[in-house]
Order: sequence, then C-alpha cells, then structure tokens
Amino acid sequence: MDRQLYNEIFDRLENAKVMGVLNITPDSFSDGGINFDLGDAVDSAKEMVHHNVDILDIGGESTRPGARNITLESELHRVIPVVRLLVKKFPQTNISVDTYKSEVARQALISGATWINDISGGTFSPDIFDTVAKHDATMVIMHIKGTPRNMQKNPQYDDVIAEIAEFLEKQTEKAINAGVQKEKIIIDPGIGFGKKYEHNITILNNLDKFKALGYKVLVGTSRKSFIGYYTDEQDAAKRDPASFISFIWSIAMGADIIRVHDVAGTVQTLRMAKVFLADKAK
Repeated sequence: MDRQLYNEIFDRLENAKVMGVLNITPDSFSDGGINFDLGDAVDSAKEMVHHNVDILDIGGESTRPGARNITLESELHRVIPVVRLLVKKFPQTNISVDTYKSEVARQALISGATWINDISGGTFSPDIFDTVAKHDATMVIMHIKGTPRNMQKNPQYDDVIAEIAEFLEKQTEKAINAGVQKEKIIIDPGIGFGKKYEHNITILNNLDKFKALGYKVLVGTSRKSFIGYYTDEQDAAKRDPASFISFIWSIAMGADIIRVHDVAGTVQTLRMAKVFLADKAK
C-alpha cells in the first residue's frame, strides 16, 4: 500500500461522521427497551454527545427482520417528546428521526429535528420527500427489498450492486424533483434490509459504486445478523468488536457516515486507526 493510499484512508477516517442509534422501542433487535423511558433516552443521548457523536438518530418503530408495524399515534408518542427534549439539551448536535412515515417526519422537523432517515427510501410514504423539502432538511435515502416483515425471506438479486444503485438513483431523483437539496441527500445501501449475508459483504466491498452516484454514503453494519453469522456470535449486544472492524472497513471503502450503537467504542476505534495511518502516511 503506497503513501497516497494511506493518506486517502486517513482523510476518510478524519472526515467520517458517527451517527448514534437511539431506539425508543421495546423490541429493537439489539437495544430494545433500554431507552423506552424518556429519562433513560436522555441519559443515553448525553453519553453519546459526551463522546462527540455527530448525529443522534431517534427511532420509534423497530425495523428488525419480522417486525410488525406500529400505529402513527404510537410512533409520535414515542418520538416527538424525545426530539423536543434533545433539541433543547444538545443544540449543537444534529437530531435525526428514523421513520418512513411522512407525518412523523413532519412533526419531528417542526419539533427541531434536522434529518430524516427513511429505511424505505421514500417508497412507503412518497410524500415524505415533499415534507423534507418544505423544511429544508437532510434526508437519508436507504435501499430496502420488501418490508421489515418479509425482507429476509430469501431475497434474490441478479446483480445486487446494480439493482441497489438503480433504486437509489431513481429515489434520489424523485427527492430532488420534490425540492430536496441534492447536497442534503445521503444514500444508504441498506445492509441487512432484504439482503443475504453474502450480499452484505459484496455491498461493503463495492461502496465506490454508490459513491459514484454523487452523494455521501451512510452505512449501518452495527451488530447486525451477518456479523453474527460470520463470527458465530448469536447475542447482538456482543457483536461490537466485529462491528468496529466493519466500520473501519466501510470508511476505507468510501463510507462518509457510520450508524452505530456503541459510540464510545467506535470513536476509540477510529482514533486508534488514525494513529497507525498517520504514522504510515508520513
């Protein structure tokens, strides 16, 4: 590996942003129930902010494989009080809401959130693009095949990279046509959302294909089942060491933002990786 490549990877690590997961749910695959109480949610957010998280991503509905939908009222009840409180307590931190419902997005943005992270890429609620545009917000457009209830039932692709890229290109065009600013669009290939284990590895090894679309790329590998498969770790909460490796790899391959559960461990990992690369880049 030559010095120029070391420098490029160092720069990617230096500029990478960390999105911390804050699930206000009783049933998320890794941390369900931990932050269901408002006070617990604030404490978790405070800890992540202390470790210099860049974006707090608040989710009120589990999107794990097999998850059932919840009502609009339930999601609003879970999410909006947390958004309002975190906007006041941490005004320097970007507040994101993980939702595919346009009404949740609308109320979250009114309450002070500045990002919407849509796992459906605008396909479950097409008017969500109009909502994001109206509030001049940042939007994460993710690829999913199917729905959370059925997405892992033997997903098939002829060309996984080309098909995801085509989807993202189509949905980003719709977002721009609705008025979302191109520079405020982030794309996510959707690790684990309608993908077999080997699909996820192929995606992570070809992030440059998604970067070529002209948008920043977000990757969410944290604690996911493909990591459990390759490491033989069934307990999602114990998959952080392998997750940290996947973060470094993703950034080296082109990811601009990583979505993580353990912010403190992630920041520590990134710092150590930069130490080695800085030495090699001299």
